[in-house]
Amino acid sequence: MPRIKIHEAVTERLEILDKDGKIDAKLDPKIPKKDLLTLYRNMVLSRRFDEKALKLQRQGRLGTWASVRGQEACQAGLALAMGDDDWLVPTFRENAVMLMRGVPAPALYRFWKGDEKAMTMIPESVKCLPPSVPIASQLLHAVGIGWALKRDKKKAAAVGFCGDGGTSEGDFHEALNFAGVFEPNAVFFIQNNGWAISVPFAKQTAAASVAQKGHAYNVPCIQVDGNDVFAVYAAAKEALQRARTGKGSTLIEALTYRMESHTTADEASRYRPEKDLEYWGRRDPIDRLRKFLVKKKLWSDVKEKALEEEIAAEVDGYVKAFEAMPDPEPEEIFDSMYAELPWYLKEQRAELLEEVQS
Repeated sequence: MPRIKIHEAVTERLEILDKDGKIDAKLDPKIPKKDLLTLYRNMVLSRRFDEKALKLQRQGRLGTWASVRGQEACQAGLALAMGDDDWLVPTFRENAVMLMRGVPAPALYRFWKGDEKAMTMIPESVKCLPPSVPIASQLLHAVGIGWALKRDKKKAAAVGFCGDGGTSEGDFHEALNFAGVFEPNAVFFIQNNGWAISVPFAKQTAAASVAQKGHAYNVPCIQVDGNDVFAVYAAAKEALQRARTGKGSTLIEALTYRMESHTTADEASRYRPEKDLEYWGRRDPIDRLRKFLVKKKLWSDVKEKALEEEIAAEVDGYVKAFEAMPDPEPEEIFDSMYAELPWYLKEQRAELLEEVQS
């Protein structure tokens, strides 16, 4: 019997705005002026919010923090494309998009101080799960929500986040397989920032991209320049529309770079070449959009100074608000898991209270 070709696939890459702020007119998503300025403000705000968190952590006023520096275009472009009824299913590095989608900034700081009750501060109108730290587990939650949305005939989608390292986990493949079979209203948004802690992407997989893995599960897929906010927006808008209209899931790989360490518990200079920072620094997503806005005469040094002052005051206000919140009582760590506490946890709770009181 002859060999028969059963599958052939092409994986596309989308780039619209280059590192010098020049746009490909044929691919221009025609974002209105108001939204362009919102995009820029959101990206600058998320960077200053992130920088403040790093300082707070070093001062012992915040717990472990996962910086999003360098990945602002990924999260801002996606946030602009999402609708009010769409769900966020984040990992631990989605503070920027959570902030942009309406999660209160003081609650985010509070959560990363170690108070999980802070996530109860998310308004009911903001459809967002708490950050998930176990790697790739949240993708299964995303397809579950997407499946429920489809069954209920809701014109909404769930966006599940993951990093490149998470695509080496079984959960990623299970979620993609489910998506291919049941076609839930879901979008897989993979931020490939080059590193799974200290493991480079080339040592995680033999595949040239994360995006191409969608073909194996019959899930439409695309790679975008993750530092190009226009490309992220355009791809996310298309994928979300496909999901909302019941046409199934999409896998988006946003190729970007993690400019800081994995978290504040890591030291990236021990394993990352300095030349990589120089290369990606010249492709900074905020600088790229600023250059475009200046060319369009939508931005200036005067506006930049005013924005920086405004955001500095705003972030300082977030810090004051989060630090004014009362600390939880120590025994509260036992109170939210079981309807009725098991005997051994009752004993532990009593021992903890006795130790605290002494």
